[in-house]
Amino acid sequence: MTEPITVVLADDQALLRSAFKVLVDSEPDMRVVGEAADGAQALELARVHVPDVVLMDIRMPGTDGLSATRAICSDPALAAVRVLMLTTFEVDEYVVQSLRAGASGFLGKGAEPEELLAAIRVTAAGEALLSPAATKGLIAKFLAQGDPADRPAGAAAVRIDTLTGREREVLVHVAGGLSNDEIGERLTVSPLTVKTHVNRAMAKLGARDRAQLVVIAYESGLVRPRTD
Repeated sequence: MTEPITVVLADDQALLRSAFKVLVDSEPDMRVVGEAADGAQALELARVHVPDVVLMDIRMPGTDGLSATRAICSDPALAAVRVLMLTTFEVDEYVVQSLRAGASGFLGKGAEPEELLAAIRVTAAGEALLSPAATKGLIAKFLAQGDPADRPAGAAAVRIDTLTGREREVLVHVAGGLSNDEIGERLTVSPLTVKTHVNRAMAKLGARDRAQLVVIAYESGLVRPRTD
């Protein structure tokens, strides 16, 4: 029998945490292993349980979700932990801040229960997940407007140089939000071949998942922000 997806819930609203717990525990392939009221507790629980996914609120008292996410994603011992950001503030700079912090996904609290459960599964599988409101154009916009000092474009460009031509081509499509199946159709190769290229690009670029590949693609200049 396949092991269930383990989840840590981090939100300062106890009622919301309870609702999420009931929802997640109702699924046979998931279980909640810890609940945190702030980022510091989330980090502590992540280190204790090493869950598959941390469902992380952004705005919390004390240590916020972004700080906790950076700490989790920079800890080698927690390399297998994926962070799915949940917030009421969906269409703003939090999208990019979350991705830069290392989050694998971003979802608004207004999402339907089925969407949330699907998001947890997608995130646990190592895929990038962005809600419909967090469009690729929005990500590009904020990456373009961010402080250049915060974007090591030179370092990112050097890392991009380690990729083969085909890996770069695949990365461009990943940054465009295409799935492996869609990329395979564009390049006339199998989804498995695309997955191999994606995995090699992730290894060469030191990316945790596809979400990080999107950030690197923009910060390196391989993909240019849209101006429309």
